[in-house]
Amino acid sequence: MQRKAYVSGVAALLAALLAGCTGSSDDGGTTDGSNPGDSGTATAAAEPGRYDTLPEPCGVVGEDTLDSLLPGVRQITDVDQREKAYEGAPTLTYDTDRKVGCRWKVESSDATDHLFVNFERVVSYDTSVSDDSEAEQLFAALLEAADLPEPTSTESGGTATGEGTASTDPSGSSSPSSPASPSASASSSPSASASTSPSASASTSADLQPRVLDDLGDEAFLDDKLSSSGSTAQQRKVTVAFRTSNVIVTIEYEEQPATVGMVPDSEEMQDRAQKLAAQLADELAE
Repeated sequence: MQRKAYVSGVAALLAALLAGCTGSSDDGGTTDGSNPGDSGTATAAAEPGRYDTLPEPCGVVGEDTLDSLLPGVRQITDVDQREKAYEGAPTLTYDTDRKVGCRWKVESSDATDHLFVNFERVVSYDTSVSDDSEAEQLFAALLEAADLPEPTSTESGGTATGEGTASTDPSGSSSPSSPASPSASASSSPSASASTSPSASASTSADLQPRVLDDLGDEAFLDDKLSSSGSTAQQRKVTVAFRTSNVIVTIEYEEQPATVGMVPDSEEMQDRAQKLAAQLADELAE
């Protein structure tokens, strides 16, 4: 009997010791081996972007704006066809929360015009990188791919493409020296040529060069390219891209005259594209 009592006492002592060593969450002990001193030291997640949705791309451009960008739409006599031209065609996308776009194409007796509007919402999957920072890096890649020409400084502190033997079209191709600006080159009016001085021509040409834009969204740029396919009329493509927070908007506006030898007006097309970009930026800001 005495030995049995001794064994029972030892077992009870061992049980008490084991209970004291393991502890539980109720008495403030730790059960996962973590160090209490590590709590609260995790890096906070980066801020999400301002936008978590995108607008309906075919509905953001009003009919008045389309009348300006696509003059031929007003020449369509059939009501149903004209309404279809206004509606545009949405681009194929698999995630409308991340990327949406719309295209318009209108042919007229004077030219064929194309308009493409694209919205992309950037989301960072790295918790240490914000959506805005990710969008900023993506926009920087777009700007680099555009390969905009370096502006040339003048004595007055402005920019110009140079005067003398050759003038530079916004597309980057050189042509013989002419007193007319790129936008006025399609005009054969003697009075128009006589009223444009060489210095004014250089200044206007510089203003129309592909360039970074300072007053649109968080950052923006404009590109202008003039291409020619053999004997066909020259086609001009004006691109305006801008970023607002974590959304990147791209506008591509193209025109090809119906008459060989005619050159689309650079200044007019750039003005129309920039006005549309400003409208879309205002809508995003609301």
